[in-house]
Amino acid sequence: MKFLTRTVTYARFRPATGYATFKRSFVTHPPNILLSQGSSFSRVSSPERPNRTREYSPRETSDQQGQEPTSSPDPSRADLFYHLVQASPNSYPSFAVSFLPSPPSSSESDTIIGWLPADEGAGLNDFKENPKFRTILHEAIKAGLREDVDEVQRNGAIQYHSGWMHIHDNRNVPALGRIGDVDDIIATVLVEEGKILPETYQIMPAYRLVTADGVTQLTPGLAEKLKSVLEERAAQEKK
Repeated sequence: MKFLTRTVTYARFRPATGYATFKRSFVTHPPNILLSQGSSFSRVSSPERPNRTREYSPRETSDQQGQEPTSSPDPSRADLFYHLVQASPNSYPSFAVSFLPSPPSSSESDTIIGWLPADEGAGLNDFKENPKFRTILHEAIKAGLREDVDEVQRNGAIQYHSGWMHIHDNRNVPALGRIGDVDDIIATVLVEEGKILPETYQIMPAYRLVTADGVTQLTPGLAEKLKSVLEERAAQEKK
């Protein structure tokens, strides 16, 4: 997949000289190597970019105005999507990473996993997590464990029998009997006689939504539960 770029013309006011215009190009579709292939993506060095916090004039013009957000599926993960969003007319575009195929109702939606700058040279270090999504993630997993929706976690508890069991991210499953990387341990729960006690769910603060192994990837039952919770939240945000 090649980069598709769009040029935006901005107008900036300088007290001494008045309005001046300049152009910037941004990517409208993500590159072929994305967050699902983080180990390769993280090696891409990001070029220096102008300071995005500078203020622009309300006279800013853009050939993107009035258009619907651009969305693209991840070529390696069918459950992952990239939606081109812009927080305000004066902000630089970014990709909202999401598990939902439809664009979010706003660029600050709770359903967004995080944001990636719409630059050709953007890399893993440029990804910004959405703390509100992290809250939803844990709520969905706790609910899924309480409802016993995941066969993998259920069988894991049976094998574990008793003690504290980690809920690992499926993007980097540890070898049998080994403890996974701290970045990939989502939470831990107490197991008694082969049964998970959901009320003992404890969040692991070192867990990361995105690592060199990619974006959060839950076991099938929990992934379906998370998607349903995200769909409910998206519907609420549209009201």
